[in-house]
Parts: sequence; C-alpha cells; structure tokens
Amino acid sequence: MTVHTITVLGAGIMGRGIAYASAWGGFRTVLQDTSQEALDRATSEITALFEKGVATGKLVEADAVAARKRISTARALEESAREADLVVEAVPESIELKVQIFAALDRATRPGAVLASNTSSLSITEMAAVTRRPQHVLGMHFFNPVHRMKLLETGDDAIATALMVGEKMGKEGVVVRESPGFVTSRINAMIGNEAFYMLQEGVASARDIDKALKLGLNHPMGPFELVDLVGLDTRLSILRFLHRTLGEKFRPCPLMEQYVAAGRLGRKSGRGVYEYPAS
Repeated sequence: MTVHTITVLGAGIMGRGIAYASAWGGFRTVLQDTSQEALDRATSEITALFEKGVATGKLVEADAVAARKRISTARALEESAREADLVVEAVPESIELKVQIFAALDRATRPGAVLASNTSSLSITEMAAVTRRPQHVLGMHFFNPVHRMKLLETGDDAIATALMVGEKMGKEGVVVRESPGFVTSRINAMIGNEAFYMLQEGVASARDIDKALKLGLNHPMGPFELVDLVGLDTRLSILRFLHRTLGEKFRPCPLMEQYVAAGRLGRKSGRGVYEYPAS
C-alpha cells in the first residue's frame, strides 16, 4: 500500500510529535483536535522543533521549511480523515473513547485506509471489532519524545504499511503480538512501579534511584524522571489495566495512587515526584 496522507488524531504531546515525524518523513499530514487552542499550541511547538533543528545544524533549512508546509490542521474528525491513507489515533488512554473514535473513523475514511492506535497498553482487537476492516487496524506505538526516540512497536495484519511509514519517519520497528502493554509499556510499568515501592519503603531517595538506573543500567532517564514526563496519571491508568489483565504483579504502589490523588501528575502539573517551578 502506498501512503501519501497521514491524519493524526489528538494534538497533545504524542500527537504533535507524531505529526512532526510524519511531515519530516515526507507525508502530507493533517493534525486533528477538537480544541483550537490545542492545535495552536501544537503547531507552535512543531515549528519550534524545526527551527531548533535548523539552528543546531541537524536539519537543512529548506527541508525543514518544506516539512512544516506539509502540516495542516482540522477540528472535525470527518474532515481530517476523508483523504487519509493512514490514520494514527493519539487520544487519551480510554478504551471507551478509542472504540468510539474507531467506529467514527470507519465511517469517515476510504475503505482501504489503515487505522492505527498509538495506545501503549489497550486492546487493538476491541478497537478493530467496531470497524468493517479489522484486517486494516493495528497498533503503532511511538515513544516520547517522538522526534528523538527511534523505536516503533507495531503488530497485526497491516504491519508492512506501518513498518514502511515508520522507516520513512526515521523509526526502527519491532513486531509485537497483541498483548496487554505490548513490550515496553509492560516492562516500564514494572520498573516504575517497583521504583515507587522502593521510595515508599525508604530504600533510597528518588534522585538516588534515578541515578542508580542511569549509571548502573545505562538507562537514559531514571524511572521517576520518566514517569514525571509521561504523567503519573497515565502510568497509573496503565498499571490498573495491567493489574486487571495480568494479575497481582502489576498492582499499583499505594504511594503512586496517593500522588495522583493529590494532583501530583508530573511536569504537566508542575509537580510529580519532583517539582517543576514555572519559568
């Protein structure tokens, strides 16, 4: 299948990152969100990424300008998806919301269009079941920050299209059979949850746990730095899902539950495990 146009649903951190990678990969890209404010913020940040790439010598200015021109925005799902060859959904991790969106996409897109979800843990089968094209529904799990992280997890019948698109975006694909949490979310959830148990038990401070994993295991970020970036509420939601589907080893740490209940969600709220003063 040839892909010319990619629609990305959701202008949050992941959606705008995927839109950036799509445009840089040479695809006409439509970024959709129901919030004009979210679209404006996303396009501003995408433009800033291209400008930074040029300023640091990582991107050629003419190529960056051309890539930025390949991005357009839309607020209506139907309008954004009408001409898409591939749709990548990047909305919040709610299976009810995703099922609703995939049913709408099935009506709005051409019969041959591939529908993908950026979910890190939820069931692709449930999403595919509400469409008339389950063979063209798959997962495409990108990693945050998308413009820097090379991995793409994918699986199911349309993998050739996903791998081809990922390669053009500068990603390296791995094929994963559908399973709760796939590979990375399952392992990251386990590591992050155990780190919270260690913090709760007073084994070491958050900074020393992060330092130990970065220096001892060569992780680029510590588990608390990572969860603050991803969002404690997002990580807790994934853990609850994995606990329901895979059992007791994924029971969320009570300390994480307390932080989320207190509004300590990470960078986006100004405080998670660490504090992030407003600049």
